[in-house]
Amino acid sequence: MTNLVAIFRQYPELAIFLTLALGFFIGRLRFGNFSLGTVVGTLLAGVIIGQMEIIVSPTVKTVFFNLFLFATGYKVGPQFFRGLKKDALPQLLLTVIICVSSLITAVVAAKIMKYDAGTAAGMLAGAFTESTVIGTAGDAINRLPISEAEKLRLVNNIPVAYAVTYLVGTTFLVWFLSFLMPRLMRIDLRAESKKLGVEMSGKEELEPGILSSYREWDLRAFQVTQPGIAGQTAGQFEASLPGVRFFVERIRRGDELLDTEADTVLREGDILAVTARRNAILEVGAKIGPEVEDRGLLEFHLANLDVVLTNKALVGATLLELAERHGRGVALVKLVRAGQEIPFVAGTQVFRGDLLQITGERRNVERAAQAIGYADPVSEATDMVFVGVGIVLGGLVGLLSVTIGGVLITLTASGGALVMGLVFGWLRSIRPTFGRIPEAALWVFDTVGLCTFIGIVGLGAGPTFVAGVKQTGIGLVFVAIIVAVVPHIIGLLVGRYVLRMNPVILLGVCTGAGTLTAGLKALQDESQSKLPVLGYTVPYAVGNILLTAWGPVIVAFMT
Repeated sequence: MTNLVAIFRQYPELAIFLTLALGFFIGRLRFGNFSLGTVVGTLLAGVIIGQMEIIVSPTVKTVFFNLFLFATGYKVGPQFFRGLKKDALPQLLLTVIICVSSLITAVVAAKIMKYDAGTAAGMLAGAFTESTVIGTAGDAINRLPISEAEKLRLVNNIPVAYAVTYLVGTTFLVWFLSFLMPRLMRIDLRAESKKLGVEMSGKEELEPGILSSYREWDLRAFQVTQPGIAGQTAGQFEASLPGVRFFVERIRRGDELLDTEADTVLREGDILAVTARRNAILEVGAKIGPEVEDRGLLEFHLANLDVVLTNKALVGATLLELAERHGRGVALVKLVRAGQEIPFVAGTQVFRGDLLQITGERRNVERAAQAIGYADPVSEATDMVFVGVGIVLGGLVGLLSVTIGGVLITLTASGGALVMGLVFGWLRSIRPTFGRIPEAALWVFDTVGLCTFIGIVGLGAGPTFVAGVKQTGIGLVFVAIIVAVVPHIIGLLVGRYVLRMNPVILLGVCTGAGTLTAGLKALQDESQSKLPVLGYTVPYAVGNILLTAWGPVIVAFMT
């Protein structure tokens, strides 16, 4: 055992990988419906392995933390800047109220309980499940004009308080938002979600695992025999039924199969492959002639393409307007915003940076993609020039500081990486020809970056962890409950009675403002609906920035 400890001390990189392996294993363990998650699992693993008194260069954790922060900003950048616009103002306002309330509540509680700056920062990070506070607060502490021993003590207190309060921030808040909060508003969450779904789409959402046998779109073949059709172009015919969207995909003319364009002229005896909504296909077919079974005509290859919306002229347009302008022969399969798939109807607006997964015949899909924005290519390469320059510029910006009321406020180099990630993520959304970070690489930067940072924090805090828990005491758990819940109660009152938000959207805003992804999942499970995500994306983007910024702010207030 002595030899093993000596090996880990001499080669700390092995201890880091052991921490990651053990941490991910602990994070996957389930206790009923609850699991610790990889972040807390890695922290605990670091604390356990840290009992060997392993020293890791601080530069290592900073590198991984900056990668994580840049990736976080990159993911939410487009939605963050959209949140600053007028149409998202209520959600933005409520997010600011909740985040500011979290800072004030944490500072007041820490002052009353006489916690030091490290414990206060860890409490805020854990109660609001915002791990980035650990890094930004730690950077701020290391800048304080105090002894190195005192800096080490305060920095080590952050993960101790975080570990104690994180369980409250996840378990209690998830229960509070998904179970107790709807009851405080005196609503049935499932009923409200069904009602909102009907208002938006005219149909009720189905329970998970249940599929409808009804298919919205149908493809059938009809032979042109009715008068008035021959001589028209395909485009003229497709516009002949106001309010009905259909299109001629292909034509069989004798033994020849023809791809159809809007200016293709239809002839007597042509067999048309027509795509239309099921409620209109028979009406369209009646105008053409008898239905024909023609597998060769109806069987053709469909293409799926992920398209990032960048066309300025389409920003704010509804999906119906988008379909009318550029959707001939194309169907929308999925709409993704800030990494979250969102429900959509004809009146759903689209914004820059949205990812639209479209399907249809290849030529139609490629034409629509060119009009909408940029087809995201299938590539595993990461633009490391983009990433490296972004983090360097962000670090330089983060080193700037300002004094407010005698308190020195700075983003730190890590906070700057987050800000520049926002900017570069937004740039990627408007100029997607550069700056690609594939999902797999983004997962490494995001998850592995954060967990490596947290693991190294745990390794450093390991020798003093037990003593720190004894010092903070069980009272920290109850204080953390107050710090976690009070801002959401304020958000509930303002959102419900001042801003008059729909309760389903309101709960989504609360989970987003608190960056509580587990809470969103619980809300969706409780409501049997995806609709809470409509209130989640913008607040999640803004909440990430504000809560991360609170790290150095709470340190400044507590010193």
